[in-house]
Amino acid sequence: MPNFLPAMAVLLALTALPAQAASYRFDPDHTYPLFEIDHLGFSTQRGQFDRVRGTLEFDTVQRSGSLEVVIDATSLDSGNDARDAILKGPGWFDVERFPTLVFRSQRFVFENERLVAIEGELTLLGVTQPLRIDVARFKCGFNLASRKRTCGADASATLLRSRFGMNTGLPFVGDEVRLRIQAEASLQN
Repeated sequence: MPNFLPAMAVLLALTALPAQAASYRFDPDHTYPLFEIDHLGFSTQRGQFDRVRGTLEFDTVQRSGSLEVVIDATSLDSGNDARDAILKGPGWFDVERFPTLVFRSQRFVFENERLVAIEGELTLLGVTQPLRIDVARFKCGFNLASRKRTCGADASATLLRSRFGMNTGLPFVGDEVRLRIQAEASLQN
């Protein structure tokens, strides 16, 4: 019994050490950036990007980190092949010239212990503009399915596409684009 107490004290001391920033990679099967835009005042049109990659550096103790998300613009999917061809063309996403959208951030905004936003910059059509992503839900923990430590979030943002030079269809097709983002990232070894 006497040997057990020092071992327990060492174990408790080790668990009290602060965590270091951890590196996570986004899971493309559980990460979906979706967009919504007004169509002629009649309806809301939606689409998503099917291929996403990126990394998250996150320190849970310091509540800091960095984020880079790269979206493959050629993977745009609105549920209609003819519309997708138009949206991928020069008047819209111009995927031949700009095959990716990139969001980068080094500013995580917390209220008390809760992550509420990530502020960074979005590059779309070669134009970089600030973008704040509001975080509705954020959780890090052990994922029983993947058997890895995972961080996940539900988030949203709003941007004006005209600020990136995407002016086709204005004012009939909305300028305001609403983003809905579901993301999961797994700890890298």
